[in-house]
Amino acid sequence: MDKVNSTVVSEFVLLGLSSSQELQLFFCIFFSALYVVIVLGNLLIIVTVTSDASLHSPMYFLLGNLSFVDICQASFATPKMIADFLSEHKTISFRGCIAQIFFIHLFTGGEMVILVSMAYDRYVAICKPLYYVVIMSRQTCTVLVMLSWAVGLVHTLSQLSFTVNLPFCGPNVVDSFFCDLPRVTKLACLDSYIIEIVIVANSGILSLSAFSLLISSYIIILITVWFKSSAAMAKVFSTLVAHIMVVILFFGPCIFIYVWPFTTYSVDKVLAIFYTIFTPILNPVIYTLRNRDMKVAMRKIVTHYLKPKKISEMPLVVRNSL
Repeated sequence: MDKVNSTVVSEFVLLGLSSSQELQLFFCIFFSALYVVIVLGNLLIIVTVTSDASLHSPMYFLLGNLSFVDICQASFATPKMIADFLSEHKTISFRGCIAQIFFIHLFTGGEMVILVSMAYDRYVAICKPLYYVVIMSRQTCTVLVMLSWAVGLVHTLSQLSFTVNLPFCGPNVVDSFFCDLPRVTKLACLDSYIIEIVIVANSGILSLSAFSLLISSYIIILITVWFKSSAAMAKVFSTLVAHIMVVILFFGPCIFIYVWPFTTYSVDKVLAIFYTIFTPILNPVIYTLRNRDMKVAMRKIVTHYLKPKKISEMPLVVRNSL
């Protein structure tokens, strides 16, 4: 543990998604469009939830925070990836690599807790409707959001506590489009077996615990509605199937990559795209476009800001000039 363990690598080389020039141009256009949709779609949700008084409820408060985390999660590596598609030398500094590891675990850890909080909100609303206002108070919602950031921060700091001190003295090629922790740790100049065990214990417990809580809450909701009415069952089932799809697309790749980090596969890069890019774009679709109240509120905002005003609504001076 002396000078042999000192880090001499100043930057890492990111191989990206493909080495084909034609594919890189296609990916650049495709992911640029996706990123714009992610940012604008989630910003629209945040503006809608904030400005419409009818949406000032626990469910939409959590949804607005989920949209904010989605924007952050899509922004930690996507702009860099898009720029690399147009660059011949895809490199990132050592500090930039550590920063990406920090933010990916901060945002994914926080999103897991928010998704669990949203599932808990639906559980209380359906299974304990008489106590909903008391249980899901403003104070409770604030605590849940603060808890999501606290869990994300503790999770990422625990990962960085050993990653920052790893000795990187030779290989610096990361076979991914961002600094993925399992792939970066394999470049360290020491036996990474113990480190991989720590990754499994850290990310695995968090991912599996959150996933189990989500699935359990959905099962309880379905069982509760099953004994009420078939019409209610069909409506809730339709909504929960969409939610479960998002959960599987988000947690599935995370569990596959971080619970079994001992062996890296080429498919890992594809799976990483799901929880960094596709999940942030699916959340607005699943949680808003299927929601009637959100669609009505969004239509009001779009109509207010984009629709031309009628002549009768214009100021008198403007009408006279016409």
